[in-house]
Amino acid sequence: MKHEETCRFLTQETSSVVEAMQQIDATCRGILFIVDDQQRLTGAVTDGDIRRWLIKTGSLRDPVSRFMNKNPKFIYKKELNQAQEMMVKHTITALPVLGNKGNVLDIVFRAEVPEAVKEQREGLSDVPVVIMAGGKGTRLYPYTKILPKPLIPIGDIPIMERIIHKFCEYGAREFLATVNYKKSMIKSYFAENGHDYQITYVEEERPLGTAGSLCLIEKSFDRPLIVTNCDILIHADYEDIYRQHVESGSELTIVTALKNIVVPYGVIHPSENGAILSMEEKPKLSYFVNTGMYILNPDLLKEIPQDTFFHMTDLSDRLLKQGRRVGMYPISEDSFLDMGEFEEMRRMEAKLNLKAE
Repeated sequence: MKHEETCRFLTQETSSVVEAMQQIDATCRGILFIVDDQQRLTGAVTDGDIRRWLIKTGSLRDPVSRFMNKNPKFIYKKELNQAQEMMVKHTITALPVLGNKGNVLDIVFRAEVPEAVKEQREGLSDVPVVIMAGGKGTRLYPYTKILPKPLIPIGDIPIMERIIHKFCEYGAREFLATVNYKKSMIKSYFAENGHDYQITYVEEERPLGTAGSLCLIEKSFDRPLIVTNCDILIHADYEDIYRQHVESGSELTIVTALKNIVVPYGVIHPSENGAILSMEEKPKLSYFVNTGMYILNPDLLKEIPQDTFFHMTDLSDRLLKQGRRVGMYPISEDSFLDMGEFEEMRRMEAKLNLKAE
C-alpha cells in the first residue's frame, strides 16, 4: 500500500468521534489506527468501538483516546508473511505493519472471502419484518404518478426488493408489507417474481401513518419485530441491531444516522450590549437523525390507537413522556441511504455502484 493510502487509515488521539466516523466512512474498512506525531502506533478504533461509546455516552465530541483499544495487534515488517494467519487466529480484519521504532509503515487487510463461499447468516430467521409501503411518495413525483414508491428502481431492482434482499442476507424470511397507494401493482410484481421468502400484505383503506397500520396486522408476535420504511437502505449488521435492542432492555429502538450540516456563513456569537464575543467561519453541526428503521417489542402494538393516523414518532414520543426506555442504534452518515428525493436517489445509485446498470 502506498504511503498516501496508508495515511487514510491513521488518525490522532485528539480526533473526535465525528471525525473518526467520517474517516471510517471514507475508507470503508471499519477501522482506524491511532498514531502519535511520529507515526508511532498508540491504539486502534473500530466502527463497533464508536457505536458502543455513543450508546454509552451519546457524545459526538469526545476524543477517540477515551475509548480506543490501547493494545492493538500488529506485526513487524519482517513478519509480513504471517499476517493472514495472524488475522485469522485473532479474528481481526486489519494489521498495521511497524518499523523498528514502532512507526506504522503499512497496513494489511484480511483476504476477502468470495461471495460464493460466504456463510448464510440466520440470526433473523424467526424475526418478522414489516415494510411500510403504503405512502404516495409525493417527493418523487412525477415518477410516483406512474409507479408506487416501493417499485421505483434503484439500478434495475425496485427499492422494496433491495430492502428484502438485505434482510434475507441475515436469514429473514417472513415479511409483512402495509400497502395502500397502487397496491395491486406491488402485489402483482412480487407475485410474478419467484422468491424464497413470504410476503403477507396488510391493506389500508386510507393512510394511517407509519405506525397506525400496524394495528391491522392480525397475527400476534412473541418476539420483537422490525419495522422499516420502504425508501431507505441501511448498511449495517442487522443481527447486531436486533441483538442490541434485546440486550438493552429498550421497548423501542430507533436506528439513527449521523448527519453533518455545514452552515455556509460565518457565524457570530454575540455578547452583551451588542458586542461580538467571537466569530466562527462555516461551522459544522452534527446530529443523529431518525432513519426510519425501528425494532419494537410486540406489546407496543397494543398501545397504537385503532383506525387512527399515527406515526412511529408519535409512539416514541408517548414512551419518552411516560419515562420508558427508547434506545438508539447509531450508524454513520454514509451507511444510511434515503431515496425519498431525486438527489438522494442518485446518491443511493452511486453508493451501490449502479450507474452502469
